[in-house]
Amino acid sequence: MTVAKIVYASLTGNTEEIADIVAEALENLDVDVEVNECTQVDAEDFLDADICIVASYTYDDFLLPDELVDFHEELLDLDLTGKTYGVVGSGDTFYPYFCQVVDQFDKAFAQVGAKKGAQSVKVELAPEENDIVALERFAKILVETHNIGK
Repeated sequence: MTVAKIVYASLTGNTEEIADIVAEALENLDVDVEVNECTQVDAEDFLDADICIVASYTYDDFLLPDELVDFHEELLDLDLTGKTYGVVGSGDTFYPYFCQVVDQFDKAFAQVGAKKGAQSVKVELAPEENDIVALERFAKILVETHNIGK
């Protein structure tokens, strides 16, 4: 069975909700899913997963949340060749760099050899109906991409 690991950072609960939506969509596709808050795991826990997902908010203009700084650095030390990844997150278009942390993790995963499974999904604040549809499609494409690479 395919195993997915979702690691999230959430300040207001919006990104945790995003992670839960993706997790439920993956479970509906017969994927074994583990969801963890970023301070409860290490980046190397991704080594035990087939599909690796980070869900994060972007703080202020474009800063990594404090609780994700170490995780991001640890991620850059891994070799995730053979893994499929995806990144989702929340942000506020009030700031000039909307959901910049999503892009930072996308680059980090690519740098460590993981294969991009789906286009990132960026949500304005809390997920609405159109965002839920996009997140469910994100999960479906991740699984399809992973299965093609088997």
